[in-house]
Amino acid sequence: MNAHPSRAHLRSVVATLAVASTLALAAAAGCDSRQEPDLPSVQEKLRETHIYGQSKLRIGVATNEPMMGELHNGAHVGFDVEIARYIAASLGYEGDQRLEFVSVSTEDRIPALQGGTVDLVVSSFSITEERKKLVSFAGPYFVTTQEVMVPIRLRDRVRTIEDLRDPAYKICTSGGSTTEAELEKHQVRALVVKDVGDCVAGIRAGRYDAVSSDETILAGFLARFPTEFQIVDMPFGTSELLGVGVPIGDPALRDLVAYFLDKSYRQGRDGQASPWQTAYNRTLGPWLPAEKRQPQPLDVPKLVDFDDKAPRR
Repeated sequence: MNAHPSRAHLRSVVATLAVASTLALAAAAGCDSRQEPDLPSVQEKLRETHIYGQSKLRIGVATNEPMMGELHNGAHVGFDVEIARYIAASLGYEGDQRLEFVSVSTEDRIPALQGGTVDLVVSSFSITEERKKLVSFAGPYFVTTQEVMVPIRLRDRVRTIEDLRDPAYKICTSGGSTTEAELEKHQVRALVVKDVGDCVAGIRAGRYDAVSSDETILAGFLARFPTEFQIVDMPFGTSELLGVGVPIGDPALRDLVAYFLDKSYRQGRDGQASPWQTAYNRTLGPWLPAEKRQPQPLDVPKLVDFDDKAPRR
């Protein structure tokens, strides 16, 4: 028997090895195709937004909601304003020279976004299914409830939703708010004005008897007039999820705002001093009966933060 392999046998071995090598390469290629593609960076996502290249970021805020959004001695202050500043700085608009606050009333928030008057709205903006047909939301960044505030003289007489239905009392709320719809749902006839501040001024002037709004907004007015009012906890049964309003045609900007809200949330979960917690402690914290924590934002994209893609030296 011949000890040396024949040429035919060698050709067969080489062919087998070639096929095996080809299959191995194909398998490796298949594995590579199943690997997740590189995540987009914040900078790449920013280039997709309508704000890219703008010299200033315009954010709609309230100017007469103490502790939330207020114009005090020419400066914008409040919890919503603090959150707005954090988002602006995260997007690259740090400092008042890069940021323009625009006063928006409750009923003006959606038109301001749709008309391009503002780039974002951070103004006690409750997320609802109806509103999501008109604008986009990032968040929530706060969970609150609907409450009622009455003057001290009525604190023992207006205690329940049934009391609010009494035609002897004039109930006030702001137009275009979720509170307006909730009062209607509970068959409470309300007098609608432009802002909650108008309701409070009306109560102090004797025109109204009670005001209903988000707990956060009412807490601000209670802080301003602590000896004149009392907040009454009523079982409306709904929680308000406050979100940042974004133009519906700019999903990239919505994603970026959601990403940075989530970044603050994760910092808080890790035990760090988060921007959200700092803002809360400086504004609402001392005036709310129960301590709050930042809620987890929804629909947060996976992104690489700014320079994380840069090679390390």
